[in-house]
Amino acid sequence: QVFSCVFSLLDMSVFKDEFDLEDLIQELKQNIQALSFGRLRSDGHISVEGPFPALKLLKDFLLLKAKSLSEKDKREENKSHQRPKRSLRQQRLSMETSNSIPDADGGKQVVVLDIDIYHYMKHFFFKKLLVNYDVVISDNIEGEVTTLYIRNTRGRSGSEQVLRVKEEIENESVKLHNSLRKERICFEGYMRDEKQKYKQACKTVKSHYPAVLVIPYDTHIDIIGNSSLTFEFTREVRR
Repeated sequence: QVFSCVFSLLDMSVFKDEFDLEDLIQELKQNIQALSFGRLRSDGHISVEGPFPALKLLKDFLLLKAKSLSEKDKREENKSHQRPKRSLRQQRLSMETSNSIPDADGGKQVVVLDIDIYHYMKHFFFKKLLVNYDVVISDNIEGEVTTLYIRNTRGRSGSEQVLRVKEEIENESVKLHNSLRKERICFEGYMRDEKQKYKQACKTVKSHYPAVLVIPYDTHIDIIGNSSLTFEFTREVRR
C-alpha cells in the first residue's frame, strides 16, 4: 500500500439544505468505521483521517447520496419548490414505521461497500456466512459502490438474524479495508495472444495463492487480496 494513512478536509455544507449535518456525520461514522472524524465546523467543514481505501469509500458513499438527492429533486420538481430540511433520524423513523407493518420479508437491512471489498467478500466470505443464517443477500452496483440488501426468509421471527448478518459483514469489511490491495494488469495496446497469455498465467499462478481473487475483463485483469500476496502474485504473472 502506498499510503498507510491519508488526511482530508471535507466540505459538508453542500448537504445542509437536505440533512442535519451532525446526523449525516454519525451515519458516516457507523458505515465507515476505519475513518477518524474531527469536529464539524460552523462552515460545514470537517477533517477526516484514515486509510486510503476507506477515504475512497467515503467519497463514493457521498457521491451516491448526492446522486440520490438529485434524482429525488427532479421527481419532486413539479410538486413543490419548498422542501423542509430532513433529519436522518426522521428518515430512519419513517422507514422503521413503514417496516413495522408485517410483510413477506419481516426484516431487512442495508450495507454499503466498496466494490473491490464486495467482490472479495462475495467470493470468500458470503458463502460461509450464509450457511449459518436463513437470509438472502441481493446487491445493487453503481460505479465503485455496492449496496447490499439483507432480507430474512423466516418472516419477522428472523429479523434478529438479519441484524447479526449486517454486523458480521460490517466487521469483516473494516478488517478488509486495512488489509486488501488491488493490482491491475491493463491490456491497452496488447494483442489478443498477449491478453490470453496473461489470463493463462493468472490461472497457473492462482493455484499457489488460494486467498487471492482474480477478476478478468476484456480490457484488464484485477487482482485483489492481502497486500503482500497480491504483490507477489502480480510479480509472478508479469515474469
